[in-house]
Amino acid sequence: MKISIIGIGLIGGSIALKLKEKGIASFIYGIDNNNTHLDEALNLKIIDAKVDLEYGIINSDLIIMAIPVDSTRNLLSTVLDLISENQTVMDAGSTKSGIIHAVKDHPKRSRFVAFHPMWGTENSGPTSAISNSFSGKAGVICNKEESAEDALHLAEKIIESLDMHLIYMNADDHDIHTAYISHISHITSYALANTVLEKEREEDTIFQLASSGFSSTVRLAKSHPEMWVPIFKQNKENVLDVLNEHISQLRKFKSALEKENYEYLEELILNANKIRGILDK
Repeated sequence: MKISIIGIGLIGGSIALKLKEKGIASFIYGIDNNNTHLDEALNLKIIDAKVDLEYGIINSDLIIMAIPVDSTRNLLSTVLDLISENQTVMDAGSTKSGIIHAVKDHPKRSRFVAFHPMWGTENSGPTSAISNSFSGKAGVICNKEESAEDALHLAEKIIESLDMHLIYMNADDHDIHTAYISHISHITSYALANTVLEKEREEDTIFQLASSGFSSTVRLAKSHPEMWVPIFKQNKENVLDVLNEHISQLRKFKSALEKENYEYLEELILNANKIRGILDK
């Protein structure tokens, strides 16, 4: 199968590596505005050729869009315009409702499968790609009833080849849940990093005293804004909803300390400990 991947970064590169490893892809075209990424991907044998958008789409059985969600939303109609009725398009975006809505009336909408691989790191670019990155993670397909049966089956085959377990969701529900479990984590990490940078002016002290706990908490703050600003923008209402709750929780901790109500502080921590039973299942 010939596959074009639009966006040869962490996600696109990792998908390419795994599909080549599994023998699913016989040839992978790389499409990217960043020529350095394309050259790196060629040197690392992540892709087999770098091509322009039109050539890659016309000559592929499957097109995977692994670019920021605002770019996917803007480009998807153009991609669908170029495909034939036997080609399939997938995306890999962290938001789904806006992307699906953008092509809801497109005559080739059924050739598109809305996909979100629930994995990512703070790193970027093809040099960060990892072939086994998706193993054991959730692969979400949204609004599957809007995709043609053969396109859906191909997408399912791709997701299973990535060693992910399939989940089907409504796009609106998906965006709510990802705001709760993913998007708020990034905002919290950015805010914590900014807090420490504002209060601790000695960079050497941060470096010398940073514990593993601090490093893991602010790890996501190293994620690039060109990816995350569009996510926050497209999922604004859900992110604001969970952000307001997060601010409310912070106020509870602040109030407990101000009033020296350490019993209440203990209650807050014990309640938070319940998350362990969920995550350790």
